[in-house]
Order: sequence, then structure tokens, then C-alpha cells
Amino acid sequence: QAQLLESGGGSVQAGGSLRLSCLISGYTYRRACMAWFRQAPGKEREWVAHTYGGGCCTHYTDSVEGRFTIFLDSAKNLAYLQMTSLKPDDAGIYYCASTTGDWGSCPPRLFVDDFGYWGQGTQVTVSS
Repeated sequence: QAQLLESGGGSVQAGGSLRLSCLISGYTYRRACMAWFRQAPGKEREWVAHTYGGGCCTHYTDSVEGRFTIFLDSAKNLAYLQMTSLKPDDAGIYYCASTTGDWGSCPPRLFVDDFGYWGQGTQVTVSS
């Protein structure tokens, strides 16, 4: 059974950093797109970044480009989101997600409906 388990959320001041982790289990993600989404109170779930499970190619939403880095540790079955220079607008629940099926690559932009596996989320709070 596929499972994604996030950790690493917390409270930081603006300008600070956090690293989110997503433990992947129960399926092979080498030909999947692994992503991070976030959802602020009262807002829709927003795509943040994604990368290809087999390595290659990362994509970011404009608001986090240059500040966030998504990467995988295949030996540990972990996906990470390194967040730096955090802003209050970055606050929300962060979700790890994976596409299902066989993907040969990941397009530059993906949407909630493209993903079939989701974690339970981890809270990120950024104070000004």
C-alpha cells in the first residue's frame, strides 16, 4: 500500500529555513512525479514544486523559485523540500504527493488532479 509520510514542519521567523521530508513506501516511484503542494487557510491547494522520481528536472512555482529546493534521496526513499528565506505567505500545510502509473517524464506544470498519492501534511508557520 502506497504511503507518503511528511515531517519537518514547524514555526520559524521570516527569513528562516526549514527542511521538509517525505518518507515514501509501498510503491516504486522511479517513474513518477514527486511533488510538494501547500494549502493556506481559506485557499485552494497550491502546487509548489515537483521532480521526476528517476532523477532529472525540477520545477517550481514562481513565488518559491530560488528559495526552495526539491530533491530526492533514493537510497532512503525520501523526498525533501528545502525552504530558505521563508516569508509569511509561505505558511500553510505542506503536502507530499506522487503521481500514479508510468510517467516517462514530468511536464513543467502539474495540478492536484494529476496526483493519486498524498501524505497527511505538515504545518509550516512563518511569523513576521
